[in-house]
Amino acid sequence: MSESTVDKGKRRFLVATTSAAGGLATVGAAAPFLLSLQPSERAKAMGAPVEFDIGKLEAGALATVEWRGQVVWVMKRTPEMLASLKKTAGVVNDPESKNKGQQPDYARNEWRSIKPEILVLVGICTHLGCSPTKRTDLAPADLGADWMGGFFCPCHGSKFDLAGRVYKNVPAPTNLVVPPHAYLSDTRILIGADTKPA
Repeated sequence: MSESTVDKGKRRFLVATTSAAGGLATVGAAAPFLLSLQPSERAKAMGAPVEFDIGKLEAGALATVEWRGQVVWVMKRTPEMLASLKKTAGVVNDPESKNKGQQPDYARNEWRSIKPEILVLVGICTHLGCSPTKRTDLAPADLGADWMGGFFCPCHGSKFDLAGRVYKNVPAPTNLVVPPHAYLSDTRILIGADTKPA
């Protein structure tokens, strides 16, 4: 067959059709893979902000909430608990919460909270991930005469005051983490988001 008898229009049509079919096949094969990279609905729900009613908290009480698979504590501090924070300022590593990444900017204060009486903390020790316990007893024999109340990690002996600030000379290197949170009303907080959702 000579060059003059070849139907160039038919050749272009076949090349275009084959190319289009190949492109569609590639997209069809890649689509499930690309969709598998998206987080599942369950994963999205685990990372979603969590609402909590602080109106039910009694003074001195500590409630536990789960957010992103982590234990989050919500504590309503008494005036005596808040007064103890001034007394522990000299024995904690970061009394003014200046270390970035441990709390949002709005919690960078001596209380490490938006409202002084409400404390929101991730209840995981910053040493090796154990769960500290709330110890509000004053000057117990096992924690010493200068203990003003706070959180004690039984795994390796790290101590934190009632703002989650780490004591000096303990294994934990940093304060307990304050997660992002916002007030939706006087009695409801949203853990995991800095602002009210739209």
